[in-house]
Amino acid sequence: MQEPFQNYVSISNTPYDIILAMRFINHNIENQFQYVSKEELAMNRKVKAAQYGCGKMSVYLMRYLIEKGADIVAAFDVNPSIIGKDIGEIIGGKNLGIKIMDAKEADRVLSELKPDVCVVATRSTMADIKDAFTICARNGINAISTCEESLFPWNSSPAITKELDELAKKNNCTLAGSGYPDMYWGVLIDTLAGSMHKITKIEGSSSYNVEDYGIALAEGHGAGLSMEEFAEKIGKYNDLRSDEIKNKIERGEIEPSYMWNQNGWLCSRLGLTPISQTQKCIPTTYDKDLESSTLGMTIKAGYATGMAAVVTTETAEGITIETQCIGKVYAPGEFDKNEWTFYGEPDTTVIVNRPATVELTCATLVNRIPALINSEPGYITTDKLPNNVYMVKPMNEYINK
Repeated sequence: MQEPFQNYVSISNTPYDIILAMRFINHNIENQFQYVSKEELAMNRKVKAAQYGCGKMSVYLMRYLIEKGADIVAAFDVNPSIIGKDIGEIIGGKNLGIKIMDAKEADRVLSELKPDVCVVATRSTMADIKDAFTICARNGINAISTCEESLFPWNSSPAITKELDELAKKNNCTLAGSGYPDMYWGVLIDTLAGSMHKITKIEGSSSYNVEDYGIALAEGHGAGLSMEEFAEKIGKYNDLRSDEIKNKIERGEIEPSYMWNQNGWLCSRLGLTPISQTQKCIPTTYDKDLESSTLGMTIKAGYATGMAAVVTTETAEGITIETQCIGKVYAPGEFDKNEWTFYGEPDTTVIVNRPATVELTCATLVNRIPALINSEPGYITTDKLPNNVYMVKPMNEYINK
């Protein structure tokens, strides 16, 4: 690389000399930029990560972080039975020298360690993860969550999201949500839409075993409730108008189904304008008793094993999006399935049978981290981020300095 221009140029007071000097400066700046490679622009150390929530999902999240070249510098949980354990024990390998700490210590520890990113894997609503995201944003730490609502919370928890957005911008960090829906209900659908000549309707359904995701998700789907209990706690809002259900969701009186947020994500990504959106929750049942290890109970025959949440969105552009997520305790022989159909020209259907939804959730989130760190500050939903890439190099090489 050439030496700085000061070694060669002495600027006099004449306009002609100044012009010559500026041309020389521009020439040298251009030449020097030609020598800056992507490797030189990339972060030249390992990504430092923290894990907030060390339950079932963290087994994969922490292992994937390590295998993609990140260093886990802290881990937190509220469960007394795992506080004090080495994260290696959670992952299922040798001890790694990082003990799980009480989540009450997170604010202090994160402010001292200043990791590059914190992965939040606790519960399923923005109200649930607000404290964790607030701690991260207050300390200027990028954070990303498996929380289903966090994928696109602007249409369900706008007040919380706006508050977090402002705090993240103030402290120059980025917050987002990701996981299986990000890729298999979002990016995949957006990509396939680009192959269509005309779209009049998009139908999507995805089924998953709530046993794989922990007690919060299972309870949120009504698993274990009688039909009467389900109708009272979850199904009683099925007949509300679009504006009524929107207001109740935003006030926190009703939890949005995962497709409520997903339809918002799809509209944003596809450039569609929603004019109405409704949500109906239909219980699923089985004719025999089912054991649930997650709930720690036997679900009686005829009781709710979970539910199908159906969300219908009408848009100003004339495209209808009708989606349903079917989350339940599986009966023998049932398996995960992801099916999407485009109506228009041509009609097109894509089916993914037996996706490993837990592993894909964790891998999708980990692969989102470089784009999260590279992003502008604020609460940035993934419809605004570039698509994931498969990392063949250590994570830090995909992150700008």
